[in-house]
Amino acid sequence: MPPKRKFPETVQHPVVALVASAGGIEALSRVLEPLPAGLPATVLVALHQDPRRYSLLAELLGRRTALPVKQAADGDALVPGTVFVTPPGHHMLITSPTRLALIACGAIPPARPSADLLLATLAVSCGPSAVAVVLSGSGTDGQAGIRAVARQKGTVFAQDVASSKHSAMPHAAAETGVVDAVLPLSALGTRIRDHVCGLLPRPTGTA
Repeated sequence: MPPKRKFPETVQHPVVALVASAGGIEALSRVLEPLPAGLPATVLVALHQDPRRYSLLAELLGRRTALPVKQAADGDALVPGTVFVTPPGHHMLITSPTRLALIACGAIPPARPSADLLLATLAVSCGPSAVAVVLSGSGTDGQAGIRAVARQKGTVFAQDVASSKHSAMPHAAAETGVVDAVLPLSALGTRIRDHVCGLLPRPTGTA
């Protein structure tokens, strides 16, 4: 008789996914800037990019944050205190509570990389430890993904219209009714930092 399959447990630390499109480089930089070294969460970045062009996004963001920033590779482990950037021409997925996967996006839209694909797998793999953040961008990518995150008891934040260079994407997120807080860009990084620290279990014996 074959042994029973063991399913992986939920990830043991928060995982934050930042998704953006047009105007996203500035928004991502501003959100990452206040996050401290040693943040007890993994941060994932998906910014719509031309799949045919080389990207300096990881290097650019690395200059704006105390966290180490790297371009994601297939099979990377979800390490707390690290930012993983989706490379051009790929979608990023979470295939277990501890691993990333990259799949080629091909030449045909939808948005590349897909916020919806990343957020849906984040929801299923990370449950209440998932944090989805929708930033400046055009279109509606992310609407389905944040619904999945909310359904699995994760948390959803969105940038407000006033601070967005392109407001369609965060506005579409807010229209779903599942966003926990709509915040100006200046407040998002601090709110993410405080939120992920609040998700961690308290040491035994503390009040």
